[in-house]
Amino acid sequence: MTLAHLSIDAHDPQHVATVLAHVMGGTALPFPPCPGACIAFDAADDGTAIEVYPIGTHVQRGADQIAFAPGPLSDSPVATHICLTSALPEPQLLTIGAHNGWTARTCNRGPFSCVEIWLENRVLIEVLDPAMTEDYRQNMSAAQWRAMFGMAEKDS
Repeated sequence: MTLAHLSIDAHDPQHVATVLAHVMGGTALPFPPCPGACIAFDAADDGTAIEVYPIGTHVQRGADQIAFAPGPLSDSPVATHICLTSALPEPQLLTIGAHNGWTARTCNRGPFSCVEIWLENRVLIEVLDPAMTEDYRQNMSAAQWRAMFGMAEKDS
């Protein structure tokens, strides 16, 4: 499985998409299907992307396809988060967060380390620099997870 795209919401979709595109080495563009939204494409330009909708946007079933509707605004942190790989080094990732006034810090998750960047201080992205990406790929597997948490094969 490969993640093709996902969506989040933000107070300033254009700014957040621009920051995400910078982290991913790609490009941010408007996302016309949802008024006020933008999309951040990955450097590979292979369709990997993050759609950023205006805060409170609801994605719902339309008559023939997806529809977008406004919803209540919230500054509360959200459960949804993503982990991205980046060609940028850890110090530059930390600077991106700090430059925007967002919490940015390096954290140890156990099987891997990452840079947490809290977009608008409400949506978490975990970012892996090249060394962190290698560590992640070596240590984040079902077998490693079972070993780390003492789970038997039958627990899966």
